[in-house]
Parts: sequence; C-alpha cells; structure tokens
Amino acid sequence: MADTGVQARRSAVNLLDQILGEEPCLMSEALAGGTLDKLPPDDRARAQRLATDTLRGMERADRLLQKHLNKYPPLHIHNVLRVGTVELCQGGAAHGVVNAMVTLVSQHRTLSHLKGLTNAVLRKIAAEGPDAWDALRAPRLPKWLRGPLIEAWGADAIAAMEIAHLAGAPLDLTAKTDPAALAEAVGGTVLPTGSVRIKDAGQVSAMPGFTEGDWWVQDAAAAVPVQVLAPQAGEMVLDLCAAPGGKTMQIAASGAKVTAVDVSGPRMSRVTENLSRTKLTAKMLVMDARNVEGQFDAIVLDAPCSATGTLRRHPDLPYAKDGAEFGALIALQEELIDHAWSLLKPGGRLVFCTCSLLPDEGEVQVDEALERHDDMTCDTEALKVSGIDPAWITSEGGLRLRPDYWPELGGMDGFYIACLRKD
Repeated sequence: MADTGVQARRSAVNLLDQILGEEPCLMSEALAGGTLDKLPPDDRARAQRLATDTLRGMERADRLLQKHLNKYPPLHIHNVLRVGTVELCQGGAAHGVVNAMVTLVSQHRTLSHLKGLTNAVLRKIAAEGPDAWDALRAPRLPKWLRGPLIEAWGADAIAAMEIAHLAGAPLDLTAKTDPAALAEAVGGTVLPTGSVRIKDAGQVSAMPGFTEGDWWVQDAAAAVPVQVLAPQAGEMVLDLCAAPGGKTMQIAASGAKVTAVDVSGPRMSRVTENLSRTKLTAKMLVMDARNVEGQFDAIVLDAPCSATGTLRRHPDLPYAKDGAEFGALIALQEELIDHAWSLLKPGGRLVFCTCSLLPDEGEVQVDEALERHDDMTCDTEALKVSGIDPAWITSEGGLRLRPDYWPELGGMDGFYIACLRKD
C-alpha cells in the first residue's frame, strides 16, 4: 500500500478527531488550522472526502462496528474503524483498506497495541459490511436537532431530508451569462432554476471556463435569493453578510452597482479573488453590517444562521454544534433586518434569507418583522421565479426550500427567502 494512501487516511482520521473530540470544531475550522496543508492536492481532496463520507454514514458504521466490539475503543481508533468501515462498504478494496488502517494504527505513538483489534474488526467488516450497508436506515440527525425539525416539518419530511443528507450534494455552478453553454462545456445539466449541476465533478479549478471566469460554485438554492431580488442595471444594491460572494457576483453580473459587506477580512479576500477571476466589480467593505450607512434601491441580507439547511454538504455541523448559539443568532438576525430596513429607499425591496431549516430563523423572523414595521409587506409575486413550485410559498409570504425537494435531481440546500417591499 503506498504511503500516500496511509497519509490521506491518517489525515481524514485526524479531521474526525478534531470534529468529534472533547472540544468539537467545524471541519472548516480544522482545515483553516492547517490540518491538511502538508498533503499534496490529490491526498488533501481524498482526506476531506473520506472524512465527509464518514460523517454522513457514521451511524451506519457504528451499527456495524457494534457487532464486533465489546466496547468502543479510544476515539482515535474508533475513527480509524469508522473511516475503514465506510470505505469498505462503499466499495473500497478490502486488502488495501485494511492494510492501510493497520499501518496507520501501528505507527501511532501510544495506540499501536490496538493494530490487532483494527485488523480483526475491519476484516470482519470487509466480509459482512458491504451487503449489510444499504439495508440500514439513513443516519438520523442528533436528537438536539432532529426534535425541533420534526416539530416544524413532521417525521416523514425529516426522514426524507436524512436520505438527502446521506446522498450528499452534487456540484452546482452559476453561469455568468449562459447556463446552457456552460452545461455543454462542463457536461452538466441545467436545473429548473437555471443553475448548472454536475454529478461527478473533479478538480474545480481544472474545469472548462474556471480560469476565464465564466462561472462560480454556488448551490442552486443559494442562487435563488438574487433571482428573487431581480437587480436591475444601474440600481444601487447592498449585499449584507456577503461572503463567500456568490450573490455579490450575481448582482454584479446584472449590471447593478453592488456594495458587498462582511465582517470577515479573510472571507472577503476570497470574494475579491473571485470577482477578479470573473472580471466583475463591487465596492467591498469589511465591517459589521449593523454599522453600514447610506440608502439603497435593493438589499439582499443572507443573515448569519444555524446553517442547518447545508447539512448534505456540511455533515460535520450537527456533531460540532449543539444548538446553544441559536438564540444569539436569532437575535442578531432581528437586528440585521431592522438595520437593513433603515438603509432601504421607499419603494425598495429587501430580500432576507437564511440557509436554515428552523422556522425561528425564517418564517417566524418575517412574521415578527412585519409586526414591527408598518411600511413592510411581503411581495409574493417576486418569489415566482423560474423553477419554483408555488407550493413552496409559505403562509406569511416567504419561500421555503428543503433538502428533500427535487429528489430526482439531487436535492438542494435548505433555505428560507422573503422579498420585503418598503411602502
């Protein structure tokens, strides 16, 4: 077994150790900390994919491992077994996977004595696991999150969302000008809302049109808010909480004059890089959105939220978080809506959105905002963009997108979107 295979698997296990450890962190935080920096690009991508696949299938892996363990071993070894189990059950060659995981454990400074256990358990998984894998239920969300979501959407809907989470997310692109031409160039499919979807994407930067700036990566659901906003050439448009910048580029491509605001300097640097690559322009402000001044024709506010709508792409979130910060996020969203409203010209429109499945971060926020502002109304006509099912429009006048929608097309992120008009 080549050492690079061991290195990628070791790094995947190390990612899981950080995400699931005593002081859990998000995968993005672990990556920002340099966990994969020393790996070559192919191994870096492989390690991240292995860790992500393991998080998606962790409940299934643990159910299979329980049959062969009297008790769970230390977390690091448990994660070795999880990664090995998921890889074996997804078709990995038994000899290569088992040998790599045994080598990984044998090289550990304090846990090398568990290489025999690792070998024995994974050989049993190699024999039995692949046939048993698909018969197991889709992994369930942790109870702290599953309960509130069932209360909001019902058990059947959450079960469908969990199936979508296990399947993961294909790659969606937003074309700068021509979705049909982009789909033909990259071998993708144009979705009903105009995004281009690729099922088996390779290295993004090597795809046709990347260097030329013909497109950017953006989940289909995340592209809908700007379609609802419908920016017009020459309008003064404000993009609040703009990073990672997909909406900024959509607005800039329309010909509107966009001001992009985000509190994170490093994240805004990425926005600047993408604007340069796509040859689009925007005024960039690194600051707290609550301190922005001025008057604008239209505003999009993609407010900080629980990100519970993005679990099919970020399966680490329910393990690294416990919901303790949700109250503060909901209060921040209320502040941001009220401040954004003060920046909107009469007759203007504010699109409020969150990548959340929690009504408190969507439907309830807009209900309460309508009570606070006498000059605010929901524009449901703006929601009727291409590809949107009218049944997704909610009672208060917003739009609810969910991961279990479009199952035959590969799903979408969970999003809430409302277009608010100022009298």
